[in-house]
Amino acid sequence: MKIVILGCGKVGSELVKQLSQEGHDIVVIDNDPKTVEDASNLYDVMTICGSCVSHSAQAEAGVDKADLLIAATGTDELNLLACLTARKLGARSTIARVRDPEYIDQMDFLSDEIGISMHINTEYAAAAEIFRILRFPSAQTVNLFAGGRAEMVDMTVPPGSELAGLALKDLPRIFSVKLLVCAVVRGSEVYIPNGSFVLREGDRISITGEPREVETLFSRCGLLRRETRSVLLVGGSRISYYLAKMLLGMGTRVKIIEQDELRCAELCELLPGAEIICGDGTDQELLGEEDVESIDGLVALTGSDEENIIVAMYARSLNAGKVIAKVNRENLAALGEKAGIESVISPKLITARGILRYVRAMQTSPESNVESLYPIAGGKAEALEFSIKVAPGITGIPLREIETRKNLLIACIVRGSRIIIPGGSDRIEPNDHVLVVSTEKGLDDITDVLA
Repeated sequence: MKIVILGCGKVGSELVKQLSQEGHDIVVIDNDPKTVEDASNLYDVMTICGSCVSHSAQAEAGVDKADLLIAATGTDELNLLACLTARKLGARSTIARVRDPEYIDQMDFLSDEIGISMHINTEYAAAAEIFRILRFPSAQTVNLFAGGRAEMVDMTVPPGSELAGLALKDLPRIFSVKLLVCAVVRGSEVYIPNGSFVLREGDRISITGEPREVETLFSRCGLLRRETRSVLLVGGSRISYYLAKMLLGMGTRVKIIEQDELRCAELCELLPGAEIICGDGTDQELLGEEDVESIDGLVALTGSDEENIIVAMYARSLNAGKVIAKVNRENLAALGEKAGIESVISPKLITARGILRYVRAMQTSPESNVESLYPIAGGKAEALEFSIKVAPGITGIPLREIETRKNLLIACIVRGSRIIIPGGSDRIEPNDHVLVVSTEKGLDDITDVLA
């Protein structure tokens, strides 16, 4: 596909990286010469230095022949205007990054008027992911499939756990659960395991199944934590605003520490149910005064990756409940995880994932569509949900008779309200939702699983 990306900041550069790796024809427009030069040197893409809303710059980029234009600048108004210009030039589809809550409330109307195919709110998407993790604090990440009927949960096998030394084929029998371990990260290696694979302490595993089955496993392993009733948010960003609204809606007590007095006043007006504290969230004395050790969850959401890691590490040292840090830089995210921070989330990766899902859906055949796409195992594997219609060589055939690619697993079949952890005699049928896990990226169609 020919894709034009406007803006090469955190989100834009991540999109350039991932989409160029998948072999798409990418053109980047940015008004900063250094940013344009870096993109040209790092990736095999065409670059143009100019205004993203400029008719001439978009025409030079070939927007009239583009399958997709993605407006990912840091300004909502520029993104909306750029999409309008692109549609006038003849772009097939457009995606706008929109962050302001006031615009979000009007996006259904604006999308029709401007001709936007999809809009994505980085901060809201990040808040929603954090909210899922806080609702299931025993997990490191929680990804939902098939409208929430199935989920994939990441966890680390702790020292002394009954899971250590267990062959995966024995897991359902010993713990009386219908679950599948579909990926394991051990050191720098990632495995798509079979039934004879034996777990070890320190393995990071991805488990899929019904939410109640996952909860049962955590309970029987002694890993189920108390419900999240109180949460402290460090930093009063847009993510904090969205997350606080979600938490307050489920009756959770919310405190927000924010340094800027004007922003504190805004949050007091926007979130009357939350307690807003004006102060430095990295101040250990202030955190001590707020009884960090007694709260159920702490989320570090300042504008600095380094500060978020420091706050999260300090909270862990005080044995706070669930601790989550927002970190966009990959090297720092890895450092945070090594330092013992359970959950590290990256808004730019979450945004890129949503857009990649749309791109995959544009490429798929009428027989199946990519409904969800999640990087797992530290980004070394993907979990994809396919919505099935009819797929020759796939539907109606026992799975044992289907020869699939190496390092690929058909992890779950959702049929109506029924969750199937598949065995060799199970079949994929039309209207099923199928979860596939693979270390090979770029699967666009269910038939791509075939060897």
